[in-house]
Amino acid sequence: MERFGLVTLFFLLCCGQLTGGSHPKPACRYPPSQWCRSLEIAIECKVQKQCMEANATRIYQAVSPVSVTLYYESLCPHCREFITQQLFPTWTMLQDIMAVTLVPSGNAKETPSENSFTCQHGEPECRANMIEACILHLMDHLLAFQVVYCMESSADVLSAAQRCLQLYAPSVPWSRVNSCVKGRNGNQLMHFNAAMTRALSPAHTHVPWVTFNGEYTEENEDKAMSSLFHLVCELYKGVKPPVCTGARVQLYRSFC
Repeated sequence: MERFGLVTLFFLLCCGQLTGGSHPKPACRYPPSQWCRSLEIAIECKVQKQCMEANATRIYQAVSPVSVTLYYESLCPHCREFITQQLFPTWTMLQDIMAVTLVPSGNAKETPSENSFTCQHGEPECRANMIEACILHLMDHLLAFQVVYCMESSADVLSAAQRCLQLYAPSVPWSRVNSCVKGRNGNQLMHFNAAMTRALSPAHTHVPWVTFNGEYTEENEDKAMSSLFHLVCELYKGVKPPVCTGARVQLYRSFC
């Protein structure tokens, strides 16, 4: 079933415009980002009426979404901060007008002759990079991004991987991810990510490194690190969703 107008609904619910000013607390097992994903979920979360109203007023435009590509390292503190405080929340609200690509590799150094990698934050980071690369390869992007977010927002990224997979993608057995990590696919994915990172122009000098519609500029980087949400709204060429009219919140920038 087609998704309802999630962005509009989520904005209205969060701002209290559909609930008389109070924050809704539906008794359901789904996060707000999925309330309008299907009619069944909307019914369970008691937001069917709101989802339908949002869908009825949604304006569809033949405009390409803003392409946001993040080059990062799984254990880089500043990458984790950007993912959890900026990228994932922005995507949750604006996924109808933005497309996110995650490239876990960052400052890792590849040794092709030995088929190995050396990571800035040690061997645990190499393993976490590969786990996330496999998750992104094996799963639907919607679920994969949630698993990665869960990992990156945990105290221990590596130990959280299996639990996060079970929480957000219970139909995917850990054995599939583990086979990818320990097998040929994992190394191939890491090689591909390293090649993508090396091909950046200009070459990356730090992570997180973010491109918009395939291009990097210092101006966009400054804006992204301060308020990614408003930058995506600014870059989108179609009719802005209502959520884009919210107040600006700025964060400090930091890199690895």
